[in-house]
Amino acid sequence: MAGFYHVCFVVPDMAAAIRDLGTAAGVEFSAPRVDRIGEWDFRIAFTRGEPPYVELIEPAPGGPWDVSEGPRFDHLGFWTRSVEDGSRRLAAEGFLEEFSGCPYGRSFAYHRVDSIGARIELVDLARQPAFLAAWNPGGAPMPPMPPTPPVEPAPPGT
Repeated sequence: MAGFYHVCFVVPDMAAAIRDLGTAAGVEFSAPRVDRIGEWDFRIAFTRGEPPYVELIEPAPGGPWDVSEGPRFDHLGFWTRSVEDGSRRLAAEGFLEEFSGCPYGRSFAYHRVDSIGARIELVDLARQPAFLAAWNPGGAPMPPMPPTPPVEPAPPGT
């Protein structure tokens, strides 16, 4: 599954999630980091080691990672050569964009896949060196999703 590199859970209590998932699955997490996108603060952590990674996000109220109904599986993350092209393709296939980080200077987008009750995140491959530097220094580069054919507009009258 080229391009796939992480699974994400949004959680209201980062420390509890790190403790419990570490105990249950035997994984170790990097220290959580504080970040902000737009007006939303959040904490983020990834498992240590090689992909696929487990990502945990502990958001403040509101924003793209609502946890008002409790913790949940949120998305599968994929590297892509073009967030714009990938988003166009997913939208044309009926997977609507729910949130884009692009207006905030972050080249990623979430698309809803109702049949799995979660989202697909497309992340621009240009962000990978910074990701590796932050979360897996010295880690090997990861491949992007294979190129997809351009989306053809529907013929008039259809």
